[in-house]
Amino acid sequence: MRLLHKHGRQQEKNLCFKYYKWVLWFSLTLYFFTSFFISHKPIPLSKTHFANSKSNLPFRALIESINTSFLQKPTNSNKGSLNDLKIYSYELPSKYNTDWLSNERCSNHLFAAEVAIHKALSNSDIRTFDPYEADFFFVPVYVSCNFSTVNGFPAIGHARSLISSAIHFISSHYPFWNRTQGSDHVFVASHDYGACFHAMEERAIADGIPEFLKKSVILQTFGVKYRHPCQEVENVVIPPYVSPEIVRKTLEKAPVTGRRDIWVFFRGKMEVHPKNISGRFYSKKVRTVIWRKYNDDRRFYLRRHRFAGYQSEIVRSVFCLCPLGWAPWSPRLVESVVLGCVPVIIADGIRLPFSDVVKWPEISLTVAESDVANLGMILERVAATNLTSIQKKLWDPNVRQALLFNDQILEGDATWQVLHALSEKLDRSNRRSRVSSK
Repeated sequence: MRLLHKHGRQQEKNLCFKYYKWVLWFSLTLYFFTSFFISHKPIPLSKTHFANSKSNLPFRALIESINTSFLQKPTNSNKGSLNDLKIYSYELPSKYNTDWLSNERCSNHLFAAEVAIHKALSNSDIRTFDPYEADFFFVPVYVSCNFSTVNGFPAIGHARSLISSAIHFISSHYPFWNRTQGSDHVFVASHDYGACFHAMEERAIADGIPEFLKKSVILQTFGVKYRHPCQEVENVVIPPYVSPEIVRKTLEKAPVTGRRDIWVFFRGKMEVHPKNISGRFYSKKVRTVIWRKYNDDRRFYLRRHRFAGYQSEIVRSVFCLCPLGWAPWSPRLVESVVLGCVPVIIADGIRLPFSDVVKWPEISLTVAESDVANLGMILERVAATNLTSIQKKLWDPNVRQALLFNDQILEGDATWQVLHALSEKLDRSNRRSRVSSK
C-alpha cells in the first residue's frame, strides 16, 4: 500500500513536470515568434522580385500603381494645401437625398458624383458641424436618381423644383443663405448641361440657369471654353462618376501595362441615320461619320450595343474614341484614362476637369469634329511617333487617382480636387471676409 502511494506521487510529479515543460516551450516559442515580426517588417512585394529587373518593368509598374492608387489606406485631406478649408453640409430631410438611394443605380451611374461628393464630405475632417466657422455650405440634393420608366435614363425634369424646395428649407431654418444670397453655397449638377438642368442643348439654353442658383457655386460635368449660358455661374468642372471598385476589379484581371490587342475602340450609341427620332443631329453627326467610315476597317473595334463588362475591352485598347453625344463630355473620358487607353477627344471646345493637375494635352489626343473622317491617318501618325511617351504619362497612377471619387477622401482624388478648387475661391467665404475686415 505504501509502495503504491509512493509510486502514485512519482507519476503525479512526472505529469507536473511534463505540463510545466510544455508551458515553458510554448511561452518561449511565442516570445521568439513575436520578436521576429516586430523587428522584421515585411518586405513589399514590389521590392522582392522586380526591384532590379528591367525585363519585369510592366509587372513592377502594375504593382506600384496598385499600391499607390487603390490599396493605400484612406487618408484625411492635406489641410495645409487646402488653406484650412471648412465646409458645412446641411442635414436635409431624406426626401432630398437618401430616399433616392433605395435604387442601387443612384450611387453608381455616370451622374452619381452628387452622391459620391456628399458621402466623401460626410466622412471628412474638412466637414465642420459648426456652421459659423464654415467657409462654404454644401447642399446635398440628388436630382439625377429619378430614372425614366420608358428608357431607364435619369429624368431631371423635377430638378429645379426639388432644389428650389431645398433652398426654401435651408433659408427658413438657417440664417446663412440669406446673408450672402447663396454665394457661399455649393451644389452639384452632374448631368448633360449642368445648372441648366436639361439634356437637350436648345432647351437648356432657353431655360437657362435658375435665378435662385445664379450666385452659388456649381460643381458640374458640363464645361466649354467658349461663352455658354449654362456655365455663366461660378463653377468647377468635375469628372463624371466611374466606380473605383469596378475599375479596381478590372485592373486586377488585366493590368494597365498589359497586352493591348484592340487598336481603336468605341462602344456606344452610333446613329446610322443622319437624324434620330427627335429630328436633331445626334453627336453633330460625328458618330455617324465614324460608323460609316470605319465600321469595316479591321483596325477599328466599333460596337453599338451595350455590354456590362465593356471595361475589359477598354483595358485591351490602345486608343479609345471619346466623341461628343448630346453634350460634349462623356464618361469614356474618365474610363479611358483610368484604364490606360489613350482618349481620343472629339468635342470641339470642351473644357476638361482639373486641368491644372491632369495634363490633358500630354495624355490624350484632340481631333476636331471636322477631321473625324481622317481618324485612321491621324492615329497611325501618333502610333508611329509619340505613342510611348503619351502612354507613360497616362499610366501615372496619380492621374488615375485625380479622376475617381472615393467613399473617403484620398489626397489627390476627385473630391480632393473639388475641395482644392473651392479653397481657391475663399474670397466668397463670409467667415474669411469677416476676419479680414477686423
